[in-house]
Amino acid sequence: MTPTFIDALCGAPTPVIMEIKRLDPHGGDLLGSRSLAEVVAGYEAASAGCLSVVTGRWFGGSVDMLREVAGLTCLPILQKDFITREAHIVRAKELGASAVLLTAQLLPQSGLVRLIERSLREGLTPVVEVVSGEEAEAVVHAEDCVVAVNNKAIRTHERDAGSIDRSLSLLPALLETGTHCPVSASGIEGPEVAARLLAAGFEGVLIGAALLRAPSLHAWFADFERHRGRSPPSEQSSS
Repeated sequence: MTPTFIDALCGAPTPVIMEIKRLDPHGGDLLGSRSLAEVVAGYEAASAGCLSVVTGRWFGGSVDMLREVAGLTCLPILQKDFITREAHIVRAKELGASAVLLTAQLLPQSGLVRLIERSLREGLTPVVEVVSGEEAEAVVHAEDCVVAVNNKAIRTHERDAGSIDRSLSLLPALLETGTHCPVSASGIEGPEVAARLLAAGFEGVLIGAALLRAPSLHAWFADFERHRGRSPPSEQSSS
């Protein structure tokens, strides 16, 4: 039985949501000649806790990507898109998602509540993305949600460099919501930064472009484990 998104992430030896997207915010190709199957296999070899699939068109995504990835792995998958209607949640489940991204900045309070509750009824984990303490306070049923800080500017499709200072400053507000799974997302370039966020108290980090651009996933995660004070993993076929 596939674990819930929260259980998989919090219980993973490598608590990283490893993201799959075709393009970076500036339109640069992130996959190159690699197939989705090759990327998924590399992430699995790197002991991914969960996957994220960006289906938003501005990142070159599509729902077909989600369907294909769901057929390639048993890992829980987050659909990363602008989810604004209950029908989107139902469709995400049909496509094989275990979690859906709900962007607090783009939803009215009543809409956020409705979508969180519908996600939970469908058996999906709401991953509620926030950029302020006020948005964190608005999260209902937080104990059943991932509450994630986006380190970049959502309204400009994350074209800025971002800063983990936002995550570090908002962590107390996230914990006050009652979530068991605070996450820092986007703008996390190096393994030392990811390790720092976990040491600060985040249960997980979401990383996409940095992993997709890494010459060797094995080397990236070996460095990550060293910064966490752990033994690097043995050589994998994920390079």
